[in-house]
Amino acid sequence: MARFSKLQVLNTINENGIVPVFYHEDVNMCKEILKAVYDGGVRIFEFTNRGDGAHKVFEELVAFAKETLPELILGIGSVIDAGTASLYIQSGANFIVAPIVNSEVATTCNRRKIPWMPGCGSLTEINFAESLGADIVKIFPAQQVGGPEFIKAVKGPCPWSNIMPTGGVQPEDGNLKEWFSAGAHCVGLGSQLFVKNQEGNFDYEAIKNATKGAVESFTKYKK
Repeated sequence: MARFSKLQVLNTINENGIVPVFYHEDVNMCKEILKAVYDGGVRIFEFTNRGDGAHKVFEELVAFAKETLPELILGIGSVIDAGTASLYIQSGANFIVAPIVNSEVATTCNRRKIPWMPGCGSLTEINFAESLGADIVKIFPAQQVGGPEFIKAVKGPCPWSNIMPTGGVQPEDGNLKEWFSAGAHCVGLGSQLFVKNQEGNFDYEAIKNATKGAVESFTKYKK
């Protein structure tokens, strides 16, 4: 079950602003990734439900984080049905991220006081997700939905909406400035954050430094 309360999760996202999004079937590689972003200053991490046996990898990461990275809040992404949400909540997920709005997932998370961040592509979907109890909504794919200008437009009539763009967000300072200046509550950072070396292997030191830079950009530009 979740180690962190709903308030702890939401407050950490509010304070950290950067949510790494990652999946790999190699659990040892995932542990190195977790340590790199943790050392870079991130305390929130979305592992995605993208492969066969992903829940088994996730269970090992939950145990690893509890033992080695005690402040790291682990959640699960790419959840589209209530059964999968229940499986991961029982496995220790502290929050659920989805590419879609599904009321059954909302009900499952609300019953357990687990934050739920559904994917939305319009103001109508954002409003509907909020009516189902979503404190933070994800726009996905963020760049294709409309980029920073979409967030700015939504925040006009709905300044209370907390929006997390994911998909097309870059870890560079200039790009993060655009998103946070437009009113993004936090950002999901995927493959662009996970730098590889010339041999095609993950460069954990570079990932740590990129994470550190992204957190610093959040601190500078978050409204």
